[in-house]
Amino acid sequence: MRPLRYSINVTLDGCCDHRAMPADEELHRHAIENLDQADALLFGRVTYEMMEAAFRPPAGTGGRPEWVEPFARTIDAAKKYVVSSTLDRVDWNAELVRGDLEQAVQQLKREPGKGLFTGGVKLPLALAELGLIDEYEFVVQPRLVGHGPTLFAGLSKYVDLRLVSRLEFGSGAVAMRYEPRR
Repeated sequence: MRPLRYSINVTLDGCCDHRAMPADEELHRHAIENLDQADALLFGRVTYEMMEAAFRPPAGTGGRPEWVEPFARTIDAAKKYVVSSTLDRVDWNAELVRGDLEQAVQQLKREPGKGLFTGGVKLPLALAELGLIDEYEFVVQPRLVGHGPTLFAGLSKYVDLRLVSRLEFGSGAVAMRYEPRR
């Protein structure tokens, strides 16, 4: 069964608003390494639309550094599954996922391959509730912002995790990877 991995950037005070995160080349290289462990991406509507606006060609490259381009190409080329009850259709190498979330994701996990990768806030909450996430990665940014969305707000039960790796970046960010204790 292919694993479902989740990764997100979060500030020390728990904010996961992507606009509050510093971006650098090292973190983007790490994100590409994560994406290379997956056959497909699993997005909710908001994350899909955000990624499409930022990275679907001919997304404007004039305002972003050259070192973002390998990440943009990786996201553009990836197979995507989009969980949405409001979108009528998707394209950009994407398929809509409808119906029972648990059954749909379990079916995707049963398909052969090296893994699925997800990000965002709302969909991962639902996936955590269902016990479908096999690995969590939190890239903790050395920043306090005092606002913004937080992770797993409203989670109905504890998810106990076991640290499996830790990676420090030159920026002071730390990627901590966890697996659920089962």
